[in-house]
Amino acid sequence: MPAAPNASITRAAAWMAGWLTLMVVIAVAGREAARELSVFQVMLLRSTLGMAMLWPLVRAAGGLAAVRTERLPQHMLRNAVHYAAQYGWFVALTLIPLAQVVSIEFTMPIWSAALAVAFLGERMSGRKWLAVLLGLVGVAVIVRPRAGELDVGQLIALASALGFAVSVVLVKSLTRTDAAVAISFWMLVVQSAIGLVPALLVWRWPSAAVWAWVVVVAFCGTYSHYCFARAMQHADATVVVPMDFLRVPLTALVGWLAYSERLDLFTASGVGLILAGNVLNLLRWPAGGWRIGRKV
Repeated sequence: MPAAPNASITRAAAWMAGWLTLMVVIAVAGREAARELSVFQVMLLRSTLGMAMLWPLVRAAGGLAAVRTERLPQHMLRNAVHYAAQYGWFVALTLIPLAQVVSIEFTMPIWSAALAVAFLGERMSGRKWLAVLLGLVGVAVIVRPRAGELDVGQLIALASALGFAVSVVLVKSLTRTDAAVAISFWMLVVQSAIGLVPALLVWRWPSAAVWAWVVVVAFCGTYSHYCFARAMQHADATVVVPMDFLRVPLTALVGWLAYSERLDLFTASGVGLILAGNVLNLLRWPAGGWRIGRKV
């Protein structure tokens, strides 16, 4: 598969900026909503409200005709996996610091890169592997795991990361035939169907304050995945996924500002490594390479 041109990389980066912003906000909103409501209920409200929020995009794309698909089984598989991973992610938000949740989640690029190479035919150059490695080392520096100290929240976050990796590869496959709006639409429909019964079993009416947080979760959850699918249309998964490393330092900063969670020298060092990996991933060398002193 040929590498995406520079113009496509720029578009992918722009859509990923939207993804990053919305995912940082949803981490805070999800934690606040889950203080009062079951995670099952938060996820159901996210999906059902999200369908109403997505409708303007569906209508602009041509209505229900724009979301027709010949790959419904793949949409169902992707969203069953994503629902389970997302449930674990929301639960982990209530158990461990925000930066830890997102940092552990970023074991995902190891799995997603390997799956993209194995099942999508993407190429993984040495430079891309180095970008992923720098990001993962940065994550390890932030989390600083010690033998025997992984708690339940960390294990749940780790399982979530594997589920998200499978979801990423399935999204990339779906973008080859289906538009981003269709992928987002079927995500909301399938996950609403999956979550209906579990949410009704634990249903309680949200307070006015929690309704506000739920609306934020629904908006961010809906449009973040639209942004991600658009990014995937412009670049390989092995290019897009490392950009997501930026969510680690951004979430760490929000955790410090909103919850006084620790932001120390280790976190700053990890941020530096993550940024270095992203810069390396986004750089493009001229065809033929470079030699010291002149271009070849």
